[in-house]
Amino acid sequence: MSNPHFSTKERILGAAEALFAQHGFAETSLRQVTSKADVNLAAVNYHFGSKRNLINEVFRRRLDELSHRRLQALRGVEARDPSDLEGILAAFIEPALELSLDRRGGSAFVRVIARAYAEKDEQLRSFLSDNYGHVMREFARAIATALPGLPRDRLYWRLDFIAGALTYAMADFGQIKRPPGLSEQEHCRRAADELVRFAAAGLRAA
Repeated sequence: MSNPHFSTKERILGAAEALFAQHGFAETSLRQVTSKADVNLAAVNYHFGSKRNLINEVFRRRLDELSHRRLQALRGVEARDPSDLEGILAAFIEPALELSLDRRGGSAFVRVIARAYAEKDEQLRSFLSDNYGHVMREFARAIATALPGLPRDRLYWRLDFIAGALTYAMADFGQIKRPPGLSEQEHCRRAADELVRFAAAGLRAA
């Protein structure tokens, strides 16, 4: 049953996000989305125009905010100390892990990200590159400043590995489960700390 307090557009996005997480992009139909959101097809067409635009907007509503938080945190680190590699990595990693704790569907969106990696949707990859590639470039620039001796090709290889490890940690696929008595926030903080240390060591490796 849909939540009447959400706008029609938000209901559609929430329903689509949940279905994409469960079934993937190709296997989810607009009919399934309209049924889950309790709207008609005309509402989807009015707000999004097509399934492709709906997929893009599911990403946009999460990634616009995530990108803003990452870049804001990065600017703060660079203002304090441009050589603070751990601080730069924390600005990249912490907001993403916090997203996985978002009670408004954050865990579903994490699975949607995993789907984006798995399904190799070239149109989606192009959309993400065009709209959010600048975020990775900003972090690459900051890391290059903190580690001026690291060759550019190695920097980008290692950034790819860090992004993959972050996605894995966000999806909670790993062997380390939250211990009894530890809150989700504390578990998230520990995961972020460990991933920052791991990523920093990898970037500094000879």
